[in-house]
Amino acid sequence: MLRGVGAVLRRAASGGGGQTPGQGPESARPQALEPSLLGFLVCPLSKRPLRYEEATNELVNDELGIAYPIIDGIPNMVPEAARTTKKKPPAEDSKQP
Repeated sequence: MLRGVGAVLRRAASGGGGQTPGQGPESARPQALEPSLLGFLVCPLSKRPLRYEEATNELVNDELGIAYPIIDGIPNMVPEAARTTKKKPPAEDSKQP
């Protein structure tokens, strides 16, 4: 099973197709995540499954309110690279009737 993951990661790192970088329609938009990787990837902080957000090309942890970027088809799962997706709730004393 791990042999298959390595092949998927190598394919994702190499661009997935046989094209030279910068050629074809794929060069106009960021490379998406290989769908088969979602079954293996979990958040490094919570160890929970992640959701792929196609619009932003990120892996999202809704529970923690963070999103990991996907760069050239490779998820950057370093917690410091994640961005916050949730807004903080307004403070109690700042509410106006």
